[in-house]
Amino acid sequence: MPRPDTLPPIAPPDDASPRSPQLVLAFDFGRRRIGVACGDTLSRSASPLAAIANTAAGPPWSTVDSLMRDWQPDLIVVGLPYNADGSESGMSSQVRTFSEELARRYALPVRLVDERYSSLEAGARLKAERESGVRKRRVTKTDVDAAAACVILERWFGDST
Repeated sequence: MPRPDTLPPIAPPDDASPRSPQLVLAFDFGRRRIGVACGDTLSRSASPLAAIANTAAGPPWSTVDSLMRDWQPDLIVVGLPYNADGSESGMSSQVRTFSEELARRYALPVRLVDERYSSLEAGARLKAERESGVRKRRVTKTDVDAAAACVILERWFGDST
């Protein structure tokens, strides 16, 4: 896989109007775990894939490589954390670095999406599924992280129309 020396631009979602269906991978970057979801621009729906461990040394790129190889996305969406007042959070610079590395490694466009409260929304959805009986097993932190990546991707779908 070619690894360009220049980064593709990280652009806001409103500039992406795909003419044909595209597969999209979304990431919810966290200090301990990175939630991953996939979806496509035709159905505009998202499905949780996994939550991968993250460490102080950085994400496990071999695991990300495997996801990229298996899913072969056309586009990557990453949740950018903001504070409640709209200012960038302490994690924002780490997420931007992660996003730039994704763009560099995979030569794909990367879109950043406001991820405020995505984990809370994901947790509430999973809890409602559990209470209604749709979900049989208990909700774990990894479930919430992968579901938060779904929320982020769904927001991008909504913003990119």
